[in-house]
Amino acid sequence: MNNLNNEMKLEFLSKSSNEAFARITVAAFAAQLDPTIEELADIKTAVSEAVTNAIIHGYEEKKGIVKIRCQIINEELIIEISDNGQGIENIELAKQPLYTTKPNLERSGMGFTIMESFMDEIEIESIVGMGTKVTMKKTIKNNSETEDALQFATSCD
Repeated sequence: MNNLNNEMKLEFLSKSSNEAFARITVAAFAAQLDPTIEELADIKTAVSEAVTNAIIHGYEEKKGIVKIRCQIINEELIIEISDNGQGIENIELAKQPLYTTKPNLERSGMGFTIMESFMDEIEIESIVGMGTKVTMKKTIKNNSETEDALQFATSCD
């Protein structure tokens, strides 16, 4: 059985100025797992990509709500980012590196690739005309044990 340790939910208007807010909020929530600076940077980057996709591709020129739900279950951080936008017609095509539906916006088409490389697991669910949900998971090992072992090892010199 899953051992839910904590959960948070966040909703905001699909404005690009809210992307940094979302990224920082998720990072602050994840901090209770004591991630490394690198792990925190990975989480922030993946969240940034998912939120940007929801704003740019999900809602295009319209305004809508982007929802984030984060859970901590044992050592695992689970992040769900969803929108009620236009959805993705072909998820496999959308996941291809350099594929973009917005070449005029100078988008690199690397969003899903970046999310996959920085997180342990990513799942994309989408229904055309109804929206998209991206679920990302990352296991954060307890780094304080490593630090304790390192301190112990250096004190024995």
